[in-house]
Amino acid sequence: MDHPLWTVWFKVGESSDFRVSEEGVVYTLRHLSLVEQNTASLMVYAQDLLSKQVWKTRVHFHGRPDGKRPTKVNIGSRIQSYNLKRDWVIPPINVPENSRGQFPEDLVRIRSDRDKNRMLRYSVTGPGADQPPTGIFIINPISGQLSVTKPLDREHISNFHLRAHAVDLNGNQVENPIDIVINVIDQNDNRPEFTHTTFNGSVPEGSKPGSFVMTVTAVDKDDPKTANGMLRYKILSQNPQSPSSNMFTINNRTGDIITVAAGLDREKVTQYTLIIQATDMEGTPTYGLSNTATTVIRISDINDNPPEFTTDFFGEVHENRVNVIVSNLTVTDKDQPHTPSWSAVYRIIDGDSTGRFSVPTDPSTNEGLLTVVKPIDFELTRTFTLTVEAENEVSLVQGIPPHRQSTATVSIQILDTNESPEFSPNPKSIKLEEGLPAGSLLTTFTAQEPDHFKYQIVRYSKLYDPANWLEIDPVSGRISTIAVLDRESPYVKNNQYNVTFMASDSGVPPASGTGTLQIYLLDINDNAPHVLPSEVEMCERPDRTGINITANDPDLNPNAGPFAFELAGRPSDVRRNWTLSRLNGEYAQLQLRIGFLTSGFYEIPVMITDSGNLPMSNTSHLRVKVCQCDHHGDCVDMERIIAAGLGTGAIIAILICIIILLVLVLLFVMWMKRRDKERQAKQLLIDPEDDVRDNILKYDEEGGGEEDQDYDLSQLQQPDALDPDCVKVGIRRLDERPLHFDHQYPVRSAAPHPGDIGDFIHEGLKAADNDPTAPPYDSLLVFDYEGSGSTAGSLSSLHSSSSCGDQDYDYLGDWGPRFRKLADLYGGGED
Repeated sequence: MDHPLWTVWFKVGESSDFRVSEEGVVYTLRHLSLVEQNTASLMVYAQDLLSKQVWKTRVHFHGRPDGKRPTKVNIGSRIQSYNLKRDWVIPPINVPENSRGQFPEDLVRIRSDRDKNRMLRYSVTGPGADQPPTGIFIINPISGQLSVTKPLDREHISNFHLRAHAVDLNGNQVENPIDIVINVIDQNDNRPEFTHTTFNGSVPEGSKPGSFVMTVTAVDKDDPKTANGMLRYKILSQNPQSPSSNMFTINNRTGDIITVAAGLDREKVTQYTLIIQATDMEGTPTYGLSNTATTVIRISDINDNPPEFTTDFFGEVHENRVNVIVSNLTVTDKDQPHTPSWSAVYRIIDGDSTGRFSVPTDPSTNEGLLTVVKPIDFELTRTFTLTVEAENEVSLVQGIPPHRQSTATVSIQILDTNESPEFSPNPKSIKLEEGLPAGSLLTTFTAQEPDHFKYQIVRYSKLYDPANWLEIDPVSGRISTIAVLDRESPYVKNNQYNVTFMASDSGVPPASGTGTLQIYLLDINDNAPHVLPSEVEMCERPDRTGINITANDPDLNPNAGPFAFELAGRPSDVRRNWTLSRLNGEYAQLQLRIGFLTSGFYEIPVMITDSGNLPMSNTSHLRVKVCQCDHHGDCVDMERIIAAGLGTGAIIAILICIIILLVLVLLFVMWMKRRDKERQAKQLLIDPEDDVRDNILKYDEEGGGEEDQDYDLSQLQQPDALDPDCVKVGIRRLDERPLHFDHQYPVRSAAPHPGDIGDFIHEGLKAADNDPTAPPYDSLLVFDYEGSGSTAGSLSSLHSSSSCGDQDYDYLGDWGPRFRKLADLYGGGED
């Protein structure tokens, strides 16, 4: 279809001198005088009647030279030329999706009014034309016919924004580009889709009608502003249909599910399954598309069932037992297990005024564990009848009355046991003066048998008496002394001495109990004072201050200080050299009467008397060390240094270590000398009794070969004068095979004085001749490879022979004392 260029409404700005017609012609409404300024201007507005878009332009008037004035001005072209946006408009184009028509399908024809004068070319740009997705829309460049090339999908792209262009044959733009909006009209081609295949919800049991449960949601890809995307919900089925087939309803617009009937009981129905249907086209079943989903509604538990005891309970427990389970109390609760509505809390409401029992709950079985928490005496109470109440952790909902079976009676029988005898009081305290002689009766300490209904005999024994001062009569329990009680004993702490006794009965099995006797010992004056300190130091030329001494008395006041100090009369030089003056009741001062006293140790007898009711005196010897002093008045003699630095034990230990070190050094020197002698003895083969075999075979290192030795090894080579039948010698490697296969092993005649080495060689040769496992060539002895360049011939092909008696071995004696023995053995001489 054709769209004209001018579908615009014009309006003049703030001016009453002009008006604009529908064709865009400006008219003057009164006579204008342009004599003075010779110019005028006017603002003209234009509005698109379809898109409501507004443009504006300014029109300028100039006075004509001939004096004539224009009566109208056509501004249509001026709007076109001055418009910065556009000056031709096409309303939006609606295209239904999923079209089945023939393609390409014409949509609209675009034409410019300027194609009347010249040839124009039309084109479109934008997504769907020359931008992805490309090729959906095309335009005839000559006729301006816009077409669509394939079906559209609103759910993929709901609208397209294109721009149309008009140019002349030279490519010059003749019109401003125009926007083309193509709206894809929706069709009902999508079913509703639920957001979940299965919806899960819950509602408490006993909920009132109208209680909100949950919301189900479905979506439709079609346009929600049309009936194609407007959904309606409904419930197709309910399972189970108990107690009613319509326990729930659904808001057909929002999908909210609510209860419509009373009677939700989790103990009867734990969950409901609903089939929900969603239909578009506002729920019209004839035209709309539908889909379904499953909704599972779980009925949550509330505490609407109290715990109930199944029966009364019985139990028994031995007396004096604690933390013992007497009985397991069982309840039933119809509420959901392991929830606060099911978990039971037990409470004793009657029969246990002293609090001897408790009933904790076993969390796994929900049983009440009736437990003894305080000892029970069979002689006082033999039975208990308890009333136990069971409740849930949370309270029952309103309207549910407590059940009478929520309480139970528990009968408990107490069993008698043989109880231990009990001392009374325990511990028992008595006060005695120390010094009580052996055999004195102190007190009677007895125990009572708790089993009043049994006749049993109690016997006593001593269990703990660290000083072994007391004994107890096994029948009567009378306690007497077997030694003198001494308050100053190390076993007495804070003037108190503790003894433990045991009482055993004659029950089966026997039981025993212990009791403690606490003896508070009163002090008597039974210890004489001693001088303190026992040893002091004084300079040879002392100053006038003297030495202060005091006294030590294990007794307590008033059997201790104040003390009286006095020098003894003998020996006579004591009072001649020393003076002792009293400072107070606790201290006295010892001074040297003469001006100088030779260094040494002096024993000064001092007699000290305490202040007891019967005073006790004692003569103690004060050891005074007189020494040389420095200017500070301190002793500087070596004995003081030794005494201050090291004790006697340390000095003895140092001396012992020095002696041990010297002995070790001496032993090491002797061992080194003996080792040197042994080395010299092994090197000399003079003694016929030496075992030369060990000396020869012991060496593992042979050095660098014969070239670094001083010996004439040419003597070891095969002499030219020897009979070839006598000795078969060849220079050959150890691993060479011999030239002969018929070896003979003649036995050499023994020397006149062969010695040990001769026997050794003879025995070795005989063993080699008679060895059936030996290879056909000499390989029994393995020699280490010593390198090349040896001047000696190979020994690998030496043959034994018994016809070599004429061999001259005297040259061996020229090699020194080490080979003289070999010369004697093989030289054949009688010496």
